[in-house]
Amino acid sequence: MIKNMTIGNIPKHLVSFSIPLILGNLFQLTYNAVDSIVVGQFAGTDSLAAVGTANPVMNIVILGITGICIGASVLMSAFFGAKDEKKLKKTLATTLIFGCVFSLGIVIFGVAFSGVILKLLAVPAEILDKATLYLRIIFFGMPFTYLYNAYSAAMRSVGDAKTPIRFLAIASVLNGCLDMVFVAGLHMDVGGAALATVIAEGVSGLLCVLYVHKKIPFLTLSIKDLKLDRTILRLTLQNGSITALQQACQPIGKLLIQGVINPLGIDTIAAFNAVSRVDDFAFTPEQSVSHGMMTFVAQNRGAGKKERVKKGFRYGLLVEFCYWIIICAVILIFKKPIMQLFVSDESFEMVTIGTSYLTLMAFFYLLPAFTNGIQGFFRGMGYMKITLTGTIIQISLRFIFVYLLVPKMGLTAVAYASLIGWICMLLTQIPYYFLQKKKMGL
Repeated sequence: MIKNMTIGNIPKHLVSFSIPLILGNLFQLTYNAVDSIVVGQFAGTDSLAAVGTANPVMNIVILGITGICIGASVLMSAFFGAKDEKKLKKTLATTLIFGCVFSLGIVIFGVAFSGVILKLLAVPAEILDKATLYLRIIFFGMPFTYLYNAYSAAMRSVGDAKTPIRFLAIASVLNGCLDMVFVAGLHMDVGGAALATVIAEGVSGLLCVLYVHKKIPFLTLSIKDLKLDRTILRLTLQNGSITALQQACQPIGKLLIQGVINPLGIDTIAAFNAVSRVDDFAFTPEQSVSHGMMTFVAQNRGAGKKERVKKGFRYGLLVEFCYWIIICAVILIFKKPIMQLFVSDESFEMVTIGTSYLTLMAFFYLLPAFTNGIQGFFRGMGYMKITLTGTIIQISLRFIFVYLLVPKMGLTAVAYASLIGWICMLLTQIPYYFLQKKKMGL
C-alpha cells in the first residue's frame, strides 16, 4: 500500500512504517540464523564454526548491496514526495541496470577468492574446506539479493513497507524447510544450508518483481524504460556508494574481529557466531526505525516541509529508546536459552562465554539505537558523508580495542570495545547535528 508521509500523524507514520521493516529485516536474519541453528543441531560444532567464519565475508557484500539500494531509495523517496514519477521510474531502472553488472562481478570475485579470503582470516584448517564451500554457494545468490533489495527500496520509497515483508516471510519459511530437507534429511551439511538460502533469496526477488508489475503501475518497467540515466546514476552512486561503504564498514570490522577471535579455538568461534546472530536481531529493529526515519525525512524534504522533518527526527529517537527498553529486558531474561539454541548438547563452555557477552550487550544496545536514529535523519537529508565518518570512527576504535583486549579478556572484550566505539561515534554525530541545524533550516 502506497503511503504519503508528507501529511498525517507523524508518530503513527514512523511506527506503522517501521514495524513492517522490522519484521522484514528479522525475516532476512532468519536466513542465516536458521542456517546456524540447523547446522549446529544436525551437523555439529565444527560446521557451525565454519558457517560463522564465512558469514562476516558474506555480510560485507550484502550490506554493500543494501547500501547502494538505500542510496537509490533516498532519491526515489524525494522524487515521490515531489510527485515526480518520471524520475522515480528512471531511478529504479538505473539502479537495476547497474545492479546487473555489479552483482555479476561479485559472483565472479567471490567464487574465485573465497578460499584465499578465509585463509587470510586464519580460519582453522579443520573447518576451512566447509567454510569455503558455504561461502562460494552463497555468492551465487547475490544477484537475487540485489534484485530483492532494489525492488524493496522502490516500494518503501512510496511508503509500501508491508509488501516486501510478506514475500520475505514466504522465503524465510521456505529457507527453514529446505534447511531441514538438505541438512537434517539429506545430510548435505553446510552446502545444503547455503543452497537453501540461495533458493529462498531467488523466490523473494521474483515475487517482488511480479507484484510491482501487477500492482504498482507507475513503477512497472517496460523494455524501453530500461535505460541507464547517467545523471541519476551519478546521484545514486554519490549517495549509494557512501552508504554502501558505511554499511560495509560494520561487517569489515566484524571480519577483522573474527580474525582476532579465530585463534581462541572452536568453542569461542562458535560462541561468537551465536552472539553475532543475537546482535543482528537486536540491531535490526534499530536500523529499521532508522530507515523509516530516512524515508519520512526524505519525502518531507522533497515536499519542502521542514517542520515535519524536525518533528520526525525527535519522534524517531523516542521510538528507538522505547525499543531499547524492550530488547534489554528480553536479552537479560532469555540469554541462556538463546545460547542453548545453537548447540545440540550441553556445551557448557560455549554457553557460558556467550551469556557473559550478552549480559553486557543488553545494556550497551542503547547507544546504537541513538546512532542509527541520527544516521537515518542524516541520510534522509542527503548528508551521507557524516554517516560514513561516524561509522569509520566507531569500527576503527572497536577493532583497536578488540585487538588489545581480547587476548586478555576473551569474548567479553568485544562488548566493551563496541561500547567505546559507539560513544565516540555519538561524540562525532551530535556536534555535527547542532552545527548543521541552522544550515538545514530546522
